[in-house]
Amino acid sequence: MVTNADPCPKSAVSHGVGIAGLLGLGLWTLVARHYGMNGPNAGFAAVFACGVPMVLWSLIVDRVHRNASTGIDWTAPARPAKAVVDVSLVKIAGLWATWLFIAVFYCVARWYWSGNYRFSMDLFMAAAPWLLVASVPYVIWLDRRLVEPRDACFAFGQWVIGGAAGVPDRAQVAHHARAWAVKGFFLAFMVSIVPGNFASVVDWRIGDALRNPVALAGFLIAVMFMIDVCMATVGYILTLKPLDSHIRTANPLLAGWVAALICYPPFVLMGNGGPLDYHAGGAEWDFWTQGPGTLHLALQWMLGGVLVLLTGIYAWATVAFGLRFSNLTHRGILTHGPYRWTRHPAYLSKNLFWWFSSLPFLSMSGSLTDGVRNCALLGVTNAVYYWRARTEEAHLGTDADYVAYSAWMKRNGVVPRFFAWLAGRKVDGVVQPAE
Repeated sequence: MVTNADPCPKSAVSHGVGIAGLLGLGLWTLVARHYGMNGPNAGFAAVFACGVPMVLWSLIVDRVHRNASTGIDWTAPARPAKAVVDVSLVKIAGLWATWLFIAVFYCVARWYWSGNYRFSMDLFMAAAPWLLVASVPYVIWLDRRLVEPRDACFAFGQWVIGGAAGVPDRAQVAHHARAWAVKGFFLAFMVSIVPGNFASVVDWRIGDALRNPVALAGFLIAVMFMIDVCMATVGYILTLKPLDSHIRTANPLLAGWVAALICYPPFVLMGNGGPLDYHAGGAEWDFWTQGPGTLHLALQWMLGGVLVLLTGIYAWATVAFGLRFSNLTHRGILTHGPYRWTRHPAYLSKNLFWWFSSLPFLSMSGSLTDGVRNCALLGVTNAVYYWRARTEEAHLGTDADYVAYSAWMKRNGVVPRFFAWLAGRKVDGVVQPAE
């Protein structure tokens, strides 16, 4: 049991940020459902609907712009623009070069110009001129207030310009490159799946959703995934120092990048026909629970309820990030919400969801081989996510706040305490019974 004698370390994000985003997203979804707005633009508007309330809560209530971790000193008078313009121009050169490199990558990678990704590319091309113009006053404004404006973006600008701008800090150049590689890769993916997830909720009719337990579970799961996708997209967009949501560090470990990228297209290994596809000869849970009678209905309610619960935990884990969701990055340590119970609630709930939804031990052909193969491949998929978790822990383990949180979780987390209970070991000085 968690006691006041062993309080949980403070979270970098408050509960209110995520709740504000949920309210905004919920309101926009109701409006879109009422007027039948299920197109891609309405879907992307949902990102703004949850992002704006989170920004306002962060600034007005949590006052995150006052955090020392922003690197901004609001108490000192702003420097004159002419005092920082040389540094700012180097940073602008670095920023524009970064965007150019990402744009070239998008052009070379053909998958970005077909399917759902095409919406991302069209959106980015429409936004590019505005971002280029807005970046100039933003960088100068921010540099006038930063304690140290010569940051990773400045180092990258030095590297781009060459010797005339000074010798760049190579560690900072690498940090800048990794951070923007994360943003460039994952933002395009997240934006591409926002419209479909939003439409999947808007297109549902209440009568259809209440038709049976399977339909109800499908609707609620669609809602949870929409929440996850919209709020995660906000996180990838708003990596800004004034919001204290900037990337402190991007994972420097090659293993971390490999473990993450093989879970996303075009490198995904778990997709249909992929080497870790665990669906061969199988069917989803609704197939196995269909049929007349009380038993089938009870199974539908039970399995549907478990899947909705697991998806809810998964979405809750994203909501807890507020403005700071992102793969492969450190943007502040979370200790609230589901992270108060386990260090990896999203991975845990997602992997359990796959077992309960696919029931890989059952096959439509009745083949034992298919069942064994699918269970083994899903087990390997679970191992990939365990690998991802370990690489993230190795990355965040360089932060004292995470070290304190990790130590607290070893004493109070659900999973460590469960295994300690099974083994009859001491937790918080009390012997846990093994029986």
